[in-house]
Amino acid sequence: MRTWRGWTRPEDAPAYETYLMKTGFAGYTSTPGNLGVHFTRREVDGRAEFFLLSYWESMEAVRAFAGEDPSVAVFYDEDDDFLIDRERTVEHYEVFASA
Repeated sequence: MRTWRGWTRPEDAPAYETYLMKTGFAGYTSTPGNLGVHFTRREVDGRAEFFLLSYWESMEAVRAFAGEDPSVAVFYDEDDDFLIDRERTVEHYEVFASA
């Protein structure tokens, strides 16, 4: 499982959500080996927080999406127009149980 967080101003959240669906969601789900994604949003401390979770068959599949260093976050051309803060790296977890 791969996780990432980014933050926008609350008023920019709906537009960023639309943008994410065209860029990140499309990129994740079109990559062979992607097993699913959850894109979430909440407002905390005057900011809109986006938390993305994606599930992958293998680290090779993650590299097909993210590049040679899978710990580096993937960004798109207009992310700078929306994001006021972001994680530059991602975290990976091995899922050992789910329901």
